[in-house]
Amino acid sequence: MQHQWPIRIYYEDTDAGGIVYHANYLKYFERARTEWLRSFGIEQDELLAAGIAFVVRSVKMDNYLPARFNELLTVASTVPALKRASLTFHQQLLREGGQILCEAEVLVACVDQNKGKATAIPSQVLGVLKG
Repeated sequence: MQHQWPIRIYYEDTDAGGIVYHANYLKYFERARTEWLRSFGIEQDELLAAGIAFVVRSVKMDNYLPARFNELLTVASTVPALKRASLTFHQQLLREGGQILCEAEVLVACVDQNKGKATAIPSQVLGVLKG
């Protein structure tokens, strides 16, 4: 299932030429992952209170075309792999009409904050994500 989240490009996101600074794409993807979880009723602050966090383990990102000041774009997110202690996201930043500006594969691990190491995704969360 694909999750879509709109993002407006603000002046603060851009360089002097009005083009988005590349690191900001990671922020957009992060926000979209949070909204994806929220769409399932999963709030990360509640997980954090229980000592569970989702952390980015790796990112592979390709930039194809620049995003520009004041554009309204969409972050499309899918989860092609859901494992016991990790999720892989495929995320794209899209213009209207589906033109891909940037895409990333993001591996996110579930971590027990008290132990500082990977742990199984809580069963109630995993059950919701698997549908």
